[in-house]
Amino acid sequence: MTGSKPRMYPPMHKRLFGVWYRHVRVYGRHILSNGFPPFVEPLIFLAGVGLGLGKFITEPMGGQPYVEFLSIGLLVTASMWTAAFECTWGTFIRMEFEKVYDGMLAAPMTAENLIIGEMLWAGTKGFFFSFAVLCVLSVFGLAPLPASLAAPAIGFANGLMFATISLLVTSFVKTINHFNFYMTGFLSPMFFFSGVVFPVSSLPPALRPFAEVVPLTHPVRIMRGICDGRLEWIHLADALYIVVFILVVGTLAVHRLKKRLIY
Repeated sequence: MTGSKPRMYPPMHKRLFGVWYRHVRVYGRHILSNGFPPFVEPLIFLAGVGLGLGKFITEPMGGQPYVEFLSIGLLVTASMWTAAFECTWGTFIRMEFEKVYDGMLAAPMTAENLIIGEMLWAGTKGFFFSFAVLCVLSVFGLAPLPASLAAPAIGFANGLMFATISLLVTSFVKTINHFNFYMTGFLSPMFFFSGVVFPVSSLPPALRPFAEVVPLTHPVRIMRGICDGRLEWIHLADALYIVVFILVVGTLAVHRLKKRLIY
């Protein structure tokens, strides 16, 4: 009696590429509608908040006109929102309603490969959305060149970071409506208290520790340091925070989602 042969898997990079490429193909089918928001949303936000509110803010903020200060923050936040939506509602729909992952796991691929591939795809969308915002801001002279060319790379790292925490949240969610707690209760407040709309130094002392704990503060501060040409030791600490966050939270997300996908 012969035992069953062990399952043979392609190399790791091919398995991860397979997950990533699947999402690229699906996203590319409707590239006009999918690519429309990242180019238009910054225009709407700048017109409604930057130009409208900016007229009443006469003093420079962070040494810059308010609309420029806000623009640098938007280079980063675009990647946060797209990664968060992709790895919450997008992942939940693929997992619970469309059963996409059932078919993918039937291929020579592990659950870990699938989840890490999801993270890489969210990071890629973060890269693309930050690039789109950079293009729009450059047209209006609001993105300091060439320093702001670093935005897509930071967008990728930020997208990867928010993919990990969003997937971790998804591993706990039982009904799709529960994502409202994450979006409204965590992401929206963080958007306003992480140095995007006004400097963290303007917060009351009691709230500044909160700003340092939440993830968005750190890529925003790095982006501002690059655009201002003033990188300091604190930006190295910010980069270390991002790396540790991705590794720790990503590991937890993989562990929990693996159980949900397999058992």
